[in-house]
Amino acid sequence: MPDNSEYEARLDEAIKILQECQQEYDVISCYVCEKCIGCEIRAKYIRAVYESMSKGETGGFDF
Repeated sequence: MPDNSEYEARLDEAIKILQECQQEYDVISCYVCEKCIGCEIRAKYIRAVYESMSKGETGGFDF
């Protein structure tokens, strides 16, 4: 199982990629982007957030 720093590194990378995409499309939020629904970059970001919060466990979050 990956340690906490690995989850944080994945989240940091997902944030970087998401922000680069938002800059490319000149938007401040995915919600105003026409490609929001079905966007793989956004889906990977959401997965990284969930994994970072849950630390790989199913269910609750470690805050």
